[in-house]
Amino acid sequence: MISPEAFEKLLAKVGLLCLAIALLLFIFRKAGLSLGRLPGDIHVSRDGFEFWFPITSGFIVSVCITGMLLLWKFISKFF
Repeated sequence: MISPEAFEKLLAKVGLLCLAIALLLFIFRKAGLSLGRLPGDIHVSRDGFEFWFPITSGFIVSVCITGMLLLWKFISKFF
């Protein structure tokens, strides 16, 4: 069974990560960008065929996940 103190710490960390995700999504929306349709994403459309290769979106998602994991590690030092 998890102790109440450990559960409080976990909830605080998850809350801060959710806040970071919401902030990133807000910034993207205000900039008029949507993942999968960024400059650098490849989209080929032919008769009866459509191909998406989201290079830029994948890079941004990777950077965001790495940043959130680093934020998690940084927050863990204080809780």
